[in-house]
Amino acid sequence: MQTLKTPEDIEPPPFAIGTPGIEVLSAAAAGATPAAAALLGWQALSIEPGRVRVRFTAREEFYNPMGSVQGGFLAAMLDDAMGPALFTLLEVGPPAPTIEMKVNFLRPATAGTLIGEGRVVHLTRSIAFLEGTLSSEDDVLVATATATARLASSANGSGERGHPG
Repeated sequence: MQTLKTPEDIEPPPFAIGTPGIEVLSAAAAGATPAAAALLGWQALSIEPGRVRVRFTAREEFYNPMGSVQGGFLAAMLDDAMGPALFTLLEVGPPAPTIEMKVNFLRPATAGTLIGEGRVVHLTRSIAFLEGTLSSEDDVLVATATATARLASSANGSGERGHPG
C-alpha cells in the first residue's frame, strides 16, 4: 500500500519568497508543474499579468457514468486557470486560497484537449475576483466560472499570500 504524503512531506517550490509569480508560472510552463496540474494535463499557452490561457487534457478516466468528463474535473481545470491568472500578479509566499467558486456547466465534455482561460477581474489588498472559461479545442464553450480568492495583507499578520489557490 502506498503511504500518503502529509504537507510536511512535500518539498517547497525552489523559489524564494518574494519571487514574482509570473516567473514561477513561466518555470511551470517549462515543465515544473505541480502534481494536480500534471494530472489535468496542464500546459501553459500564454501567460501575461492577470491573464492565462492553458491547455488541459481530459482523459477517459475522468468520465462519469454518463460517458462525459465529471464536473469536478472541469471545475478543477477552471480553478487551475483562474488561480494562475491571480498568481501572475503576486509574489511567491503563503497561499491565496480560493474561498468561493461558482461553475456553470454548459455542455458535456469528452476526452481530449480543453482550453482554459483565467483572468483577474478585480484585485484589492485582501480579495481577488476571478473568472474563467473552458472550451473545446474547436472553441465551443463547455463551462464558465467565477471565483473569489483571499489574500492576506502583511498588516493582518496571517501570512497567507501569493499562491494560485
